[in-house]
Amino acid sequence: MDPREAFSSATELAERLGATGYLVDESLATVTWLSLRLGRPLLLEGEPGTGKTALAEAVAQTLELPLIRLQCYEGIDATQALYDWDFPRQILHLRALQAVAPEGHTDVAAVEDELFADRFLVARPVLRALRESPAVLLVDEVDRADDEFEAFLLEVLSTWQVTVPELGTIAAATPPIVVLTSNRTRELHDALKRRCLYHWIDHPGLARELAIVRSRAPEVSAKLAEQVVGLVQRLRAEEDLLKPPGVAETLDWARALHELGSSDLDLERAAATVGVAVKYHEDAERVRAALDRILGR
Repeated sequence: MDPREAFSSATELAERLGATGYLVDESLATVTWLSLRLGRPLLLEGEPGTGKTALAEAVAQTLELPLIRLQCYEGIDATQALYDWDFPRQILHLRALQAVAPEGHTDVAAVEDELFADRFLVARPVLRALRESPAVLLVDEVDRADDEFEAFLLEVLSTWQVTVPELGTIAAATPPIVVLTSNRTRELHDALKRRCLYHWIDHPGLARELAIVRSRAPEVSAKLAEQVVGLVQRLRAEEDLLKPPGVAETLDWARALHELGSSDLDLERAAATVGVAVKYHEDAERVRAALDRILGR
């Protein structure tokens, strides 16, 4: 089925995503549905831990399509996103040819053609997405890459094809579903943003975060889940943390306390497991002080 026709409405998409454990609000469901319907890339920005990457995973699971992930980082270039040649296998193949060919009778042009055949091509995420589509291509943390890489992505997203000099132009029979995520460590260029549909994902409210925990961690008691979510909500709102805990950290904290045998949130165990929720020393100290204030009463 054409992914653009997979869901009749944003409401149906939200229900199907919910069945995977990913709960969306109306706004996110609508922009995701429009992205599928219009065949446009979806750019998600927001704080770490708000579920940007998880949305791409849930869409792939819902559509029963492969998820191909391109993790961006400082210094990444087009080669690392497109393809490489398997040099060790090429060398072994060359030696094998030399061993069986009569001396002085090697057809150089034929050997070159064999060495750069498709079987020696190592496809990286972008090329894989074009060749294997329909698929979901996740371009994760695109804000870590540089301007040159953004320009490369823009070209691919505009044409859905790339050129491998030794093989020719490779085009997607069906454009992949593309989800780009950014933690906004830097501003992306307008040209790339214009190509995409855009949505800012914020931390969920108490009711939705509690629903997420109950859905993704059903083993956690209802009381403990409610207490952990309420605590995390207060930490985000009241404490000046370097990196507030995201939904993933809320889930981890609730599961950790459950594994320790807790069915109720108590100060001692909450303080002992602070490192599950925050990852900076300064944040841990602030959270412990907040726990004394919130739970110590």
